[in-house]
Amino acid sequence: MTTVRNPVLPGCYPDPSVCRVGDDYYLVTSTFEYFPGLPVFHSRDLVAWEQIGHVVDRAGQLDLDGIASSGGLYAPTIRYDGGTFWVVCTLVDQQDPDRGGNFLMTAQDPAGPWSDPVWLDADGIDPSIFFDDDGRVWLHGTRLAREPQWHDQTEIWVRELDRETRRLVGREHVVWTGALRDVVWSEAPHLYRVDGTYYLLTAEGGTEFHHAVSVARAESVTGPYTGNRANPVLTHRHLGRDVDVVGVGHADLVEDPVGRWWAVLLGMRPYGGYHYNLGRETFLVPVSWEDGWPVFAPGEGRVPAEVEVPVAAPRPLGTAQGSTSGVVPPDDLRWTSLRRPAAEFATPAGQGWTVRMRPTTLAEAGVPAFLGVRQQHRDVDVRATLRVEPAAGEEAGLVVRQSEQDHVRLFVTTGPGPAAARRVAAVHRRGGVEVDLGSLPVDEGRVTLTVRARGQEYVLLAGTPGAAPATVGVVDGRTLDSVTTGGFLGLWVGVYATSNGRPTDTVVDVEHLEYLPGAGTGRATAEA
Repeated sequence: MTTVRNPVLPGCYPDPSVCRVGDDYYLVTSTFEYFPGLPVFHSRDLVAWEQIGHVVDRAGQLDLDGIASSGGLYAPTIRYDGGTFWVVCTLVDQQDPDRGGNFLMTAQDPAGPWSDPVWLDADGIDPSIFFDDDGRVWLHGTRLAREPQWHDQTEIWVRELDRETRRLVGREHVVWTGALRDVVWSEAPHLYRVDGTYYLLTAEGGTEFHHAVSVARAESVTGPYTGNRANPVLTHRHLGRDVDVVGVGHADLVEDPVGRWWAVLLGMRPYGGYHYNLGRETFLVPVSWEDGWPVFAPGEGRVPAEVEVPVAAPRPLGTAQGSTSGVVPPDDLRWTSLRRPAAEFATPAGQGWTVRMRPTTLAEAGVPAFLGVRQQHRDVDVRATLRVEPAAGEEAGLVVRQSEQDHVRLFVTTGPGPAAARRVAAVHRRGGVEVDLGSLPVDEGRVTLTVRARGQEYVLLAGTPGAAPATVGVVDGRTLDSVTTGGFLGLWVGVYATSNGRPTDTVVDVEHLEYLPGAGTGRATAEA
């Protein structure tokens, strides 16, 4: 037995879906407006997850242009059948409900390349796919109920998918409207066949505090389904907000090679009050079967802080899986841009990047010159050394990003007028309103900028490389998480460069970006 600590994927990795092929597991999560989209992870033990690629990784594969923060790619499902990996997912544009929809992509190798999308004539969100033992394929998803009995009631539908034409065929079957009366957003459905019985797993209550996992079963894939009298079979809402993990739900089941069952699911870890800056993270929970029903976290009934995994390789407690300390090189798969490939504005250069400044700002739902990584730890230093000679009104630096309307920028800029003094400034954009946090003069074009997070205190520092940095501003992180701002995302930290709407030829040399968990805190450097 090896004891490992939850979450197995810290940081904003929500809506996990998993499948097993032989001794190998593959997992995908949602990415919303970030690009590349839908990271693919591989594991041999359900604990140590290595990212091997993305499903959406090239221009023209999907159109994310103009999609605002917390829109984009929702709730993928990954499955394997007949030598092919399948992912089904939803593209959501919250400003234009007629745009997007449900689609599927396939690949022979989960690391890619993945196909262009095949758009499906299917309503709603959160599609999933089930390959039955008889060779038939069933697509299922969730949508607002056609004849609702209460506000925000949803219904789960099931319909056959033709494997060859990739088209839905036959009659649609509405099989579920929620485990409890007045339950909202029964979503994230997954179908399984276990010992000849069909099981429907759903998330209910909305993907926040009231989130929960429910299950039903039937003798036929199209129902009728009978709910478990124990529903919800896993939730933390009865524990209150002052608990280590909240919002537990959106589960997917997998059986290991020796017949043990597991679930991956999302949850949030509040700190500094009811705030979860790291977003919705991926957790691992053991599952047993009793009386023909799955039991999540048997004997405990909640997401465990530590999980005993019989097949896991030895791993020290306190190590956060899925994260690495130090310089983040350009080939690291943690890097993301917004909506389109980073190659449109950035070129790898040694351990860093050459970034071509763009007129687009971070306040727009466009394609700014932005490259970032998820915040995966409560205590972390993110440090970038860059060289830039900005023209008047231009800026380049670090950003702590929640959305277009809520982020914090620490940047080098040049003032107007003949003096044209260069300075480092800090600005907090909160609800679309920008507030100056402070500034200090800099004499050199080469500057080191640091975001130092210690719990909910984010200190913004600047200085010349090798010299002691000075504080430019301080931000309360509780103003940046999705509880305060809305949306579905955790925080990203990264480099950006904008001319604020003006034409520009300015280039920024980013020597490197360092991600340093627990730096200077006296704790283990990988503490999550």
